[in-house]
Amino acid sequence: MDTAPPQHRIWTVVLLVSIGWGTGGVMTRAAFEEGLEPFSIVAISSAIAAIAVVVFATAVRRGFAIGPLGWRVGAVMSLMSVTIPFISRNLALQHASAGFVGLASALVPLATAITAHFMLSDEPLDSPTIGGLVVALAGVAVLMLSGDAGIGEGGRPGLAGAFALVGVVSVAVGSVYAKRHAGRYSPLGVAGVQFVLGAMITALIMLIAEGVPANPTAAGWGSLVYIGIVATFMPVALYYWLIRHVTVTYSAIIGYVIPLIAVVVGVVVLGEEVQPGIVAGGTLILVGVVVTDRARIRRSAARVEEAVPPVTR
Repeated sequence: MDTAPPQHRIWTVVLLVSIGWGTGGVMTRAAFEEGLEPFSIVAISSAIAAIAVVVFATAVRRGFAIGPLGWRVGAVMSLMSVTIPFISRNLALQHASAGFVGLASALVPLATAITAHFMLSDEPLDSPTIGGLVVALAGVAVLMLSGDAGIGEGGRPGLAGAFALVGVVSVAVGSVYAKRHAGRYSPLGVAGVQFVLGAMITALIMLIAEGVPANPTAAGWGSLVYIGIVATFMPVALYYWLIRHVTVTYSAIIGYVIPLIAVVVGVVVLGEEVQPGIVAGGTLILVGVVVTDRARIRRSAARVEEAVPPVTR
């Protein structure tokens, strides 16, 4: 691990990552209000994120040291971490509030832990993880069956929850796949591949499903740039920096804060509703995720202790 940066810098990065990912859904719903379609939003914002990655790599003069494995991991991530989750999230946001979808998306750490159990030999499921899964799934059931979608009578929480869960599973599988090959590829190179290929794939889907989009309004372009830069490229780039300098505790904190930001900003900016079903379901989901993350942090700390040789005199 590199020399530890100042605490205020770490917390600034944690806050920026949380804000970026937490406000992505809100800005997507804002783009809907400007007449943009879900596939168009994904395709254009992914293209903007891809351009940002290339510009950033050029600016820091690191380039793209990709290699065969990097291309393979990037190609998988373009599907599992860009195309599928971005499209499923946007489809979910057509039927529920940003807060609703943000709470459902908070299941990613839990889904990742379960996926890792089957894909990684050193990530067994333990009783706290299973208990967290049961509690979180109860929260999902409350969210989807309560009838409360956070956007009034037009909401469809069951459909929105189903779309959101597709994205959760996709991100979890992609994350574990990337972790399986961690240390053998350039994170920046893989990010470039995943966004460039993701933009190409989603552009093709957009043309098939929606055709060529009409020229967005100025506010629409503002939403797209925000989604591409602030809600996509920035948090990914900062998160890569963060995980090189801190323990897993900080990534857990981000997972707790993101849905809360989505709820609060959605209420303030878009007038979304915080309904009883969302409060009850969201609380259960967060409790389940906290239980799972605490177990994950304890296992990580135990591994570090086992890896440090005893001091002899």
